[in-house]
Amino acid sequence: MNCPFCTHGDTRVVDSRLGKEGNNVRRRRECPECERRFTTYERVEEMLPLVIKKDGRREAFDRAKIISGMQRACEKRPVSIEQIELMVDRLERYFQESGEKEIRASVVGEEVMTALQQVDEVAYVRFASVYRQFKDINEFMHELKDLLAKP
Repeated sequence: MNCPFCTHGDTRVVDSRLGKEGNNVRRRRECPECERRFTTYERVEEMLPLVIKKDGRREAFDRAKIISGMQRACEKRPVSIEQIELMVDRLERYFQESGEKEIRASVVGEEVMTALQQVDEVAYVRFASVYRQFKDINEFMHELKDLLAKP
């Protein structure tokens, strides 16, 4: 592993620990050249389905894209990055276990909204307003009424 600070080609592992759900390994490393420490994460490469976009293009499932969208929806809300990563872990596992080779982007979006709704309703509405591209205040109000009507 190259040092991210001085690019020295050989670093040593100082400490290794399993991640919270046991699906990754956290390693503290130290560079013998610059003596700085950094953290790396190892996870099993999983075969996730391709995502079919609205225009028919297909692209790889992108964990970082989902995390980014969720972070924007959760800005200034009491939702930690750990909670967001846990939601994305569950989504990845769900899509992987589905056995599908391809999934529609709309399915991914709906699953993200469901996960957000269970954690923070304001984040859910923020995400939904962008994802569903509300055209006017009436569509937005309709979504809020649906949310308030649910037990």
